[in-house]
Amino acid sequence: MTPDQLLILAIGVLVVAFLYSSVGHAGASGYIAVMSLLSLSPEVIKPTALTLNILVASIGTFQFWRAGYFSWRLFWPFALLAVPMAFVGGYLNLPAQVFKILVGVILLYSAVRFLMPAPTEREPSPPPLAVALGSGGFIGLFAGFTGTGGGIFLTPLLLLAGWARVKTAAAASALFILCNSIAGLVGNIGSTKQFPTFALVLVAAAAVGGTVGSYLGSRRFDPAVIKRLLAVVLGIAGTKLVLT
Repeated sequence: MTPDQLLILAIGVLVVAFLYSSVGHAGASGYIAVMSLLSLSPEVIKPTALTLNILVASIGTFQFWRAGYFSWRLFWPFALLAVPMAFVGGYLNLPAQVFKILVGVILLYSAVRFLMPAPTEREPSPPPLAVALGSGGFIGLFAGFTGTGGGIFLTPLLLLAGWARVKTAAAASALFILCNSIAGLVGNIGSTKQFPTFALVLVAAAAVGGTVGSYLGSRRFDPAVIKRLLAVVLGIAGTKLVLT
């Protein structure tokens, strides 16, 4: 990768981190979208996205835990099978075309999620253990395959099923993303025996963008406008991956 390409990628990651953090998201699908638009290979996209996930999910996990929203009782049934399955997904490398289609579908799904209104909160009930274990394992495997943390699927599942309130779901998803991303990255490095060192530059960019975005987003920005902007970017990237 040339210095110019790295600079463009770092700016893209910084902007994505800024926008996502301003509406309370980690940004995995956005980082993948930027790398996909720059035509990076799946071998680079997966470990880089997982590395960025570890950073932003660590910040989110700490913030929600400190605020008192984390529930171990809600978290562990989903994580028990998700973490080892994320390792398996990270270890296995899908054919490039299959990877592109899977990631493209995730990006399109993410775009739709940003355009949908937030579900109405209701009194939560605990999830059935078998359902939590099974859905967690499936999400973990899918997360490892694609280089995401799985939060884009877990959070709406918790809310739509009435198993958690918004901030409790976000807290559980943050640690879910962190654990899955670590497992997926370890599995990927164990399989490929390599790591894209330029990802460390992107970590710095994501940290700056995420810090500034979360500060301004909580005070000045209109979340609805930012979500629509993100939906457009994700839609373009997802369509590009699915059709090429």
